[in-house]
Amino acid sequence: MKQVLFVQTGTGVDVHGQNITKAAVRAVEDAISNNSMPGIEKALPGNSADNMEVFVRVAVPLDREEVDHQEIKNAIPYGSVTVDVTDGGMATSSGIIIEEENDENDLMYIVNAAVEVGY
Repeated sequence: MKQVLFVQTGTGVDVHGQNITKAAVRAVEDAISNNSMPGIEKALPGNSADNMEVFVRVAVPLDREEVDHQEIKNAIPYGSVTVDVTDGGMATSSGIIIEEENDENDLMYIVNAAVEVGY
């Protein structure tokens, strides 16, 4: 990416089921869900969202290799998306195991995301 136009951040949690991808997607959705970019196309080469580049970094506490990059890409509505998974976030006790929620243990995953948009 030659030029970063803005960075959005978010947090996502999977309380039950120990699904790190679900927490990561929620973090990305949190980062982008409260933004409007009415002038973004004018700032992009060719005045087109097709030229938007998006770099998504998610910080996960465990199971980096388990994160489904395509699901994260699917959470971004425009542009060419690159995903980087790094160490971070938190795994902590939810205080309860609920088998009906596919819990294997009492851990909940907390993931942080930074979404850079530019060209």
